[in-house]
Amino acid sequence: MTSTPVPPLRKIIHCDCDAFYASVEMRDDPSLRGRPMAVGGSPDRRGVIATCNYEARAYGVRSAMSSAQAVKRCPELLILRPAMDKYKEASRRIFGIYREYTELVEPLSLDEAYLDVSACRQHQGSATRIAEEIRRRVREEVGVTVSAGVGPSKFIAKIASDWNKPDGLFVVRPEAVDAFVAALPVERIHGVGRVTAAKLNRLGVKTCADLRAWTPDLFHRHFGSFGGRLYNLCRGIDERRVSPERERKSISVEETYADDLPDLPACLAELDPLIAQLEARIARAGAQHVIHKLTVKLRFSDFRQTTVECRGQMPDRAVYARLLAEGHARRRLPVRLLGVGVATSDPDTAQLDLFRDLADVDADVDGDVDSEIDDNDGEGENGGEGGGRDGDGDRGGDWHERR
Repeated sequence: MTSTPVPPLRKIIHCDCDAFYASVEMRDDPSLRGRPMAVGGSPDRRGVIATCNYEARAYGVRSAMSSAQAVKRCPELLILRPAMDKYKEASRRIFGIYREYTELVEPLSLDEAYLDVSACRQHQGSATRIAEEIRRRVREEVGVTVSAGVGPSKFIAKIASDWNKPDGLFVVRPEAVDAFVAALPVERIHGVGRVTAAKLNRLGVKTCADLRAWTPDLFHRHFGSFGGRLYNLCRGIDERRVSPERERKSISVEETYADDLPDLPACLAELDPLIAQLEARIARAGAQHVIHKLTVKLRFSDFRQTTVECRGQMPDRAVYARLLAEGHARRRLPVRLLGVGVATSDPDTAQLDLFRDLADVDADVDGDVDSEIDDNDGEGENGGEGGGRDGDGDRGGDWHERR
């Protein structure tokens, strides 16, 4: 009888620069430190906040918020237009540091990446010491701070990097994973957005430990295909590899509604904020020139869903309205979830060409939208890396259901 081989222990670091675009601006102009400031579009042009410093966050300003709403929350907020050349140069230097430790670097955006240092020999293979050195070098050589999380999987490392933000390091050792995940609120699970979290809370599920009491049948009954992934994540199981050549194939935005949209006119009324958010995320991905398809997704009240798509090179409300009408006609039921997206054709888009010119993006993002960028990492209502949290940039999931 042969025994099952024990998989090798993985050492994953998730690095996330703190308020990256704002940090670069404050690095270059120290007079900006200590005052609320943001990078984004003009309030007069219906612009969107790309990111903001922590002083602005104290007023409730957040990334992807309309600039007009941000100024209402913080009248003294200074909004700078994006300077993409500076951000991309800083990003290139940061990723150059990462690659001195491992070839297995998976970019998520200009300011965020996974590193698999399992085979790294520096510091006797200590992922903690490697993360400490990376953070020190980025601070000293580039002039911005990085928060890092260390764990045996992407899921754990991602959560850990958010634990001591800003400018922090948190380590979850393999023997601590079970207890660490058990105590997590369900909102921390990759792919659980506000609607799913509220549903779980109504069912008496507050933590991952509560969720572990569910049978696989319950997961499938309540969450369909996402249930299997949720079953694993609440147990700390995540076998996704760090993929240096990862290719982003789509960008999407969707919202799950607390009350179903009763008919087509109600659905059409929700298109504008979704499209505005999508346009902002396309700009963040630098994907304006590589779009080749437009997509609308609907999930009906019976939990069945449909996707309608057509060729197109830019978001167009009239086209999305036509696709929405076509999709709605397939079942003519109330709609629980509505999403809009685009498919892109350039594999390099997902790497380091993000945020070409966010200041030129028109948006009116006043609602609470569960948004997603396809990074092939997960699924769920807000299914992306960091789904449901306010981070320092775009985080995405995908449309498998897709942070």
